[in-house]
Amino acid sequence: MNDEMKHVRLRAIEPEDLELMYDLENDESLWDVGSTNVPYSRFFIHEYIKQTTGDIYTDKQLRLMIEVEQQVVGIIDLMSYDPRHNRAEVGVVIQQPFRHRGYATEALQQLTDYALHVLHIHQLYAYISTENEYSLQLFCKAGFRQTAVLKDWLCHGDTYSDVCFMQFF
Repeated sequence: MNDEMKHVRLRAIEPEDLELMYDLENDESLWDVGSTNVPYSRFFIHEYIKQTTGDIYTDKQLRLMIEVEQQVVGIIDLMSYDPRHNRAEVGVVIQQPFRHRGYATEALQQLTDYALHVLHIHQLYAYISTENEYSLQLFCKAGFRQTAVLKDWLCHGDTYSDVCFMQFF
């Protein structure tokens, strides 16, 4: 493992993360890879930070900041937590200047270990565009396996694209 990767730390959201979250949530280039396509206000994000408990059992999601040497480089999420079926969806985003340095790989490994060994979640999954080669490589490297291709799953204006359904047990 290189020196950069061993410094990745996951931590809970703090009030000072508001501007970064605002920027990432409103980055239209990321809307095609997620399920949202509406801008969020600073007030909305402020209220989210204020109201989130950081407890996946209460919130049905867990958002963690990815830090390297006390600088936030991205966000990683467990979302759509389903306690009955004991599974959760994973999402990760790294800010543009910090991409391709191994931070997402280390963060995903830490989150996977935490989800399996501390939260005892049976299954993690992700929906990744078939065109998003970097994310597909990231999740494969972390031990996720493609179990399905969902046709025309994501809408981009008047066109549709496929996604790989990736699972980790």
